[in-house]
Amino acid sequence: MSTGWSIFISVLVIGNLVGVMWLLFATSSKKSDESGEVESTGHEWDGISELNHPLPKWWFNMFILTTIFAAIYMYLYPALGNNEGSLGWTQLNQLDAQMEKNRADRAAFFSQFEGKTAEELQANTEAMKTASRLFDNNCSQCHGSDAKGSKGFPNLADDDWLYGNSSDLISQSILNGRQGVMPAFGAILDDTQRSDLTQYVLSLSNQSTDATKAEQGKASFDMQCAACHGIDGKGNQLLGAPNLTDNIWLYGGLLRDIDATIANGRNGNMPSHRHLFSEQEAKVLSAYILSL
Repeated sequence: MSTGWSIFISVLVIGNLVGVMWLLFATSSKKSDESGEVESTGHEWDGISELNHPLPKWWFNMFILTTIFAAIYMYLYPALGNNEGSLGWTQLNQLDAQMEKNRADRAAFFSQFEGKTAEELQANTEAMKTASRLFDNNCSQCHGSDAKGSKGFPNLADDDWLYGNSSDLISQSILNGRQGVMPAFGAILDDTQRSDLTQYVLSLSNQSTDATKAEQGKASFDMQCAACHGIDGKGNQLLGAPNLTDNIWLYGGLLRDIDATIANGRNGNMPSHRHLFSEQEAKVLSAYILSL
């Protein structure tokens, strides 16, 4: 805030307080005429007059206390323009202190699970309850509250893993994230080649296909797809390339879904959670995911 605005706000606030105090004391004495009767405000209706009584003492004193509180508050806290207050308090400093305390409390809590295997963590009720809350707060938005995922978001409750099913590998996915890129082949394969390839991919999981077209599509698979998915179509967890033989489909297993994947590619993103979880927290969460 500029110095000019700071001075303007400070003068306005202090002026308001001074004005309130003047108004209180100016109207605190009783208004009466020569006969000792309380003056009327001039408002009268149906024979009833409004008298100019001062505020009740309790009300007057509450105003005084409120004004004193305001003055003390402005001295202690940053309430007047750029004035920082005698305590030097700021919302950001308070937030940082609370966040630091939260991190320390979490580290102390999760230290009890250090050195334990995934199996030992799964047998620990407290660890699993905590991990369940971590999952609900951070993972369920994409993978679902039941962890069964949806189109484009992997099912974590089955035994099909793109990057491996060890606790360490799942922890890596949590902390570092994953970028699942499938290049588009729409500009490389014409419609006939793409249709044949789609039939071949479906045949790998023993689905009903056009055998002739599937046989013709094998050549395209060997040339374009086998480098990532393997010559047998069983995928490669080092690359995150899915197994095409198990009839589990991340983006849909219908003919049109597979054709769209081949033509347009896919760009799946699992964000990194390293800014949210420590190594130990990720390990506890990975044990929970393996238990689903």
